[in-house]
Amino acid sequence: MESVFPGRSNRRVKIEHDRALYKQRNRIERMFGQLKVNRLIATRYDQLAKNFLGMLYLATVR
Repeated sequence: MESVFPGRSNRRVKIEHDRALYKQRNRIERMFGQLKVNRLIATRYDQLAKNFLGMLYLATVR
């Protein structure tokens, strides 16, 4: 794995990073953050896989 974080703006020696990969990673992290907000997903009250998947779909659409 390679790091996709950009360096600080005041850093003297700039660190190269892939902007597209950083954007994709940020998008995925935001999606998981939104899923954690939904308590049904975070605590997994639904024991059946189809109920859990249904709540996962609703949370991602929301």
